[in-house]
Amino acid sequence: MQNNSNLKKINADIVIAGTGVAGMYAALSLPEDKNIIMITKSTAEESDSFLAQGGICMLKNDNDYDSYYEDTMRAGHYENNPEAVDIMIRSSQDTIRELIGYGVDFKHNENGSLAFTREGAHSTSRILFHEDITGKEISSKLLAQVRNRSNITIMENTTMLDIIEKDNTCYGIIAAGENDTLYAITAPYTLWACGGIGGLYTHSTNYRQLTGDALAIALNHNIELEHPDYIQIHPTTLYSSKPGRRFLISESVRGEGAVLLNEKGERFTDELQPRDVVAAAIFNEMEKENSNHVWLSLAPIDEAVIQNHFPNIYEHCLEEGYDVTKEPIPVVPAQHYFMGGVKVNMKSKTTMNNLYAAGETSCNGVHGANRLASNSLLESLVFAKRAVNDMDFDNTLQCPDFIIDNINTSLYTNKEEIAANYRESVLNEIERAKNETNAKKSA
Repeated sequence: MQNNSNLKKINADIVIAGTGVAGMYAALSLPEDKNIIMITKSTAEESDSFLAQGGICMLKNDNDYDSYYEDTMRAGHYENNPEAVDIMIRSSQDTIRELIGYGVDFKHNENGSLAFTREGAHSTSRILFHEDITGKEISSKLLAQVRNRSNITIMENTTMLDIIEKDNTCYGIIAAGENDTLYAITAPYTLWACGGIGGLYTHSTNYRQLTGDALAIALNHNIELEHPDYIQIHPTTLYSSKPGRRFLISESVRGEGAVLLNEKGERFTDELQPRDVVAAAIFNEMEKENSNHVWLSLAPIDEAVIQNHFPNIYEHCLEEGYDVTKEPIPVVPAQHYFMGGVKVNMKSKTTMNNLYAAGETSCNGVHGANRLASNSLLESLVFAKRAVNDMDFDNTLQCPDFIIDNINTSLYTNKEEIAANYRESVLNEIERAKNETNAKKSA
């Protein structure tokens, strides 16, 4: 038995690592008599879900199914899991209805119908939105609902350091909280909804605390990953020489007519191609011109549309010294989204018993090798709910006392060293997978 008197023990019915849309929607989809613990490395508001600008896809009608399916598959280079794509599309209308029930305010037409916009690689307009802060609108409404539930506890500034595991069964997590308090949070079910990996990169649209910790923990416990080298670069972020998170210029801007220009003011690509294609075209143009960025012109968009549809982008660019209604803005590609992740099935189960994963930290195959614009929020919500719907709380395994008694707390005293080791582990795995993928392509 270890001396772990400094370990604070918490019991719950489920522990959820992450407070983005996947984690919050999962918590709200559980019965209200379940004791739910949610943790987040920063504040509940500092998740990438809050940053999503463009919108969320929805199947408009039965006639839209084939084109939506094909758009998703084509963007993913047909490496998508067809079953996962079908599940996401067919679940979209019910998911949107639930969001509206939680108070989410999507843009409506004058006749009261939902308004749709279009983004790159979509063959038609099928994206619901709230100005240019759709992620914030959805996330804030879900967070308000979560905070209104007495059975849900959010532990902010709390970092998952490890899982509690025995014989390929997960019994909860080990986490470090404020004032370096070490927690053993035990639960019959654990859901990883930890977000992406942007904090590993110099140029990213992600919050810096998103460093793929779940991937490192998965590697340590022989939990399978899927396509860890499938990393999406967003074509258009506002160029800056300052360090820190890059400001996204939503794909909806190009969907409404904005064009990419080189130093000579010449258009050099079709802006509505899939993200990886557009990003490659920008990198190519930058290399030809030996420049740090290209230009995005919103001149084709009516000024009223800019003010009404993209007020946040307009205001932020003004703060940076650019008036998008009068001049082009400098843009550069940056790491944006993680299509790979912890391998899960169609019920979001990992290869470890009682451990689930949803959202960007997971890989169910929906996105293939490249994500279609505005599928991320929808995929996160759909598969988070499928995770909790699969949990059988009538037949649960409680964590045996001897497992807790034998936790070696000395392994978790140096959080900085753990973070550095996890970072190195994830980057090495990404590089290994990348080399493996390249070898297969050249074979």
